[in-house]
Amino acid sequence: MTGAWPSVPLADVLRRSDRVVALDPDQHYREVKVRINGKGVVERRIVKGIEIASHRRFETQAGQFIISRIDARHGASGIVPPELHGAVVTNDFPLFNVVPDRLDPAFLGWFSKTASFVDLCKRASEGTTNRVRLSEARFTALEIRLPPLDEQRRIVAQIDRLAQKIAEAKQLQETAASELGALAASFSQATLSNPDWHSCRLEDACLLITDGTHQTPRYVEDGATFLSAQNVKPFRFKPEIHRKVSWADFATFTARNKPQRGDVLLTRVGAGIGEAAVVDQNIEFAIYVSIALIRPDTTRLLPDFLVHWLNSPLGRAHSRAKTLGRGHSQGNLNLNLLRSFPIPLPPLEHQRCIVKTLHALRVKIETVKMVKTEAAAELDAMLPAILDKAFKGEL
Repeated sequence: MTGAWPSVPLADVLRRSDRVVALDPDQHYREVKVRINGKGVVERRIVKGIEIASHRRFETQAGQFIISRIDARHGASGIVPPELHGAVVTNDFPLFNVVPDRLDPAFLGWFSKTASFVDLCKRASEGTTNRVRLSEARFTALEIRLPPLDEQRRIVAQIDRLAQKIAEAKQLQETAASELGALAASFSQATLSNPDWHSCRLEDACLLITDGTHQTPRYVEDGATFLSAQNVKPFRFKPEIHRKVSWADFATFTARNKPQRGDVLLTRVGAGIGEAAVVDQNIEFAIYVSIALIRPDTTRLLPDFLVHWLNSPLGRAHSRAKTLGRGHSQGNLNLNLLRSFPIPLPPLEHQRCIVKTLHALRVKIETVKMVKTEAAAELDAMLPAILDKAFKGEL
């Protein structure tokens, strides 16, 4: 138990580093970022000396302890990794050499990720709201329970072993999810492809293909529902979070068309170009130009079948191929090009069977994703629990 470990002031095991380097305007330097919540010490950027607003910086060395004056109370501290040896930092990131015969750097590195260490940093921080900073004098005066060096190393080895198992479990989850996604995409592609099916241009199987208003909306606090590309995700119509426009604007925006249940919405801009969903709710809303509105002729084309095709690898490939302005702007899917999309058109009964099959597959995938999310949360909770036990002397 930690009660058997002596209390040691941090000043006894840490030595402030004053190693400074003069910056050469023509040389490149790595700058450091210390992430909050114990997420580690990483490279911020590589920059030329002339771009740094100083002629001198503190220089890091692998194995040093670094802490953010501003975000120490949010868990921004850690050990400088080997790949950041020789990087530069400002005085806002104090560097400390670890006294090697008293403290194992890895032991301090793991301890700095605990809630108890963050609490110590909060106690050592001072200042008014939005200007709270770590006091170096108060920080180094703090005391920690410190076991003998051999015990520190044993604890570190145990934590490393368990952390590695957690990392491996997470990687297995990611690999399984990725393989399942690829398998689902392949199955969807195969299911939606049949050389014997009749095909046609999208506009020939639809009653309407248009977009939302091109006018700049005037948002109000109390008015009509107004949706944009963020409200359409693959297979999911998401009107819950929305802006509002005046009823007068709403009437103008819907003069040409008013979305209705059973319509298909397709994103025309941004990273999610080509994502499609069926309007599955009875609500009144207007749409922005970032959304295309497609009204299938249900005597020939089922909305759910169309959505499966648009969200399939083949459908998304068509959307990307028809996107204008890529590389110069966020790009947009031209309506005339959208109307020319070649789509498969099997008999309605076949469309219903395909939709039923692909829907069942999606349900299974969503179930796996939910289980993965829950398992990931459990794995994320394991390391803090392990660290808590370790630094109570119970590991």
